Amino acid sequence: MSFSDGLDKLVRGDASLGGLSDLAFDRQSNSWASTTDNHGSDPARIWFWTEPRSPSVDRDPLVLRRPDGTPYDGTTADNEGLAVLPGGDFVVSSETGPSIRIFGRDGVQKASLEVPARFAVKGSTPDGQATVDATLEGLTIAPTGTRIVAAMESPLAGDADPALNRFLVYDLDQRGSWRLTKQIAYRTERGNRVPEIQAYGADSLLVLEGSYRPGSGNGASLYAVTGLERAADVSGVGSLSAAPASDVVPKALVADLTRCTTLEAPARQAQRNPLLDNFEGMAVAGGPGDATVSLISDDNFSATQITRLLILTLHLP
Repeated sequence: MSFSDGLDKLVRGDASLGGLSDLAFDRQSNSWASTTDNHGSDPARIWFWTEPRSPSVDRDPLVLRRPDGTPYDGTTADNEGLAVLPGGDFVVSSETGPSIRIFGRDGVQKASLEVPARFAVKGSTPDGQATVDATLEGLTIAPTGTRIVAAMESPLAGDADPALNRFLVYDLDQRGSWRLTKQIAYRTERGNRVPEIQAYGADSLLVLEGSYRPGSGNGASLYAVTGLERAADVSGVGSLSAAPASDVVPKALVADLTRCTTLEAPARQAQRNPLLDNFEGMAVAGGPGDATVSLISDDNFSATQITRLLILTLHLP
């Protein structure tokens, strides 16, 4: 286990690195990548850097643009999830909308995925049931490159349960189009949210659950979900609170990060474990079995938070 604060409060040209809420490896550039989530009128960007144990930004960030070429910014996108398709296109989920968009290597939007109407924020549309700033947060692509999974950070109001979240599953059809094929029900621990998910193996997810409490700081735990293909489709379930327990995917605790050794890490606010901050991005290499799990924290462009990379070696079921 190791950590690095090498990206914290970095400035390149007129761009400030911060608000990083996702993490992905980009094979075409042999770089790690994260999007800036929401920073006022600044253009939406993907940042790229080298090895997480000693990160160094060695290129300008990529600006994400609408099909007409105008940039997205913090008023039109709140990018929280990032995945890289086998062909090199970037898939980005945004809490604004919410939306899942596909961008080319030039940063220009090429397509978008269907998001059901009830996943919109309450009051923004007649059907919206989501909470503002708690919509599509986690995003991953299966190792096969033919399945995308997106996770809601918090439950829909219509599900009437403060711990039951929905994941959206998209599969690539024979015509090369992404099709929403099912929704999955996932239960968090009390008071937790889902900032990130990552696929590993052929049919498994690693789920990051996070929390924050004033005075005691951040919590973070990792849970494994296996048997994704067998998971019940809850697309037609109006309220998950009324669904049978068998509709909720089983999970297994892999790591409680509050119990990790502190590694003598500094902290800028009260934390139960000074190694922790607001971890929201995650990448997995390997598994089932031994795997390297990398986490990145979202500093919210705050002086009291840190952009921190944490690297763990774990055994995944």
